Amino acid sequence: MWTKKSLFLGIFAGIFACSCSSKVANNSSVTEKENEKIVEKTTMVVISTDFGEMKAVLYNETPLHKENFIKLAEERYFDGTLFHRVIDGFMIQGGDPDSKNAKKGQMLGQGGPDYTIAAEFKQELIHRKGALAAARMADQVNPKKESSGSQFYIAQGKVYTKDELNNLAARMGKQFNQTQIEAYTTVGGVPFLDYEYTVFGQVIEGLEVIDKIAAVQKDRYDRPTEDIKMTIKVVEQ
Repeated sequence: MWTKKSLFLGIFAGIFACSCSSKVANNSSVTEKENEKIVEKTTMVVISTDFGEMKAVLYNETPLHKENFIKLAEERYFDGTLFHRVIDGFMIQGGDPDSKNAKKGQMLGQGGPDYTIAAEFKQELIHRKGALAAARMADQVNPKKESSGSQFYIAQGKVYTKDELNNLAARMGKQFNQTQIEAYTTVGGVPFLDYEYTVFGQVIEGLEVIDKIAAVQKDRYDRPTEDIKMTIKVVEQ
């Protein structure tokens, strides 16, 4: 089991269990129109793994998270860390410095710098497939939903029908806006994480890499049995 100190997305485990029966979000890149809109915003980073590269933008609308991610990347803080928690049809998580040279079978997810980042929720920044977002501690110990200083995840999720979204909204007691409906019925993603975890970027190339990583064999902690190391470089500012 994950301890309270672990950084995870477990508060939505029940919703996730009820929502992962349909097809996983497709492998195509973000649409050209969406791509142009996103690229206007921003700094580019490349997340490199043995499974391929993911090119992502960091949003100006989330300056605290953007500046922190750039700082850590330029310090090579992420280089050699693992994607230490992966759940097919949900997300892939990394950024724990304790994952460098971690022993096989070691539970990870508790490492990071000695600070958190204030939540930066924005109406238009949602968990469509490829969303780059900050992990955090659970609400019970983190009522302000402050983000981890380094741990992040990349959304995978699935494509929803409108009926599925309506049923999910009813279970959550929420209503999805038009931006959410359009995203989750086309590209797909993880709608039940919206406005609970800060989205601060978007993968615009290499969405298929998320699928490859999410599908690997893993242990009881959802850690891949074969290490998946990463490097992160800032390529445009």
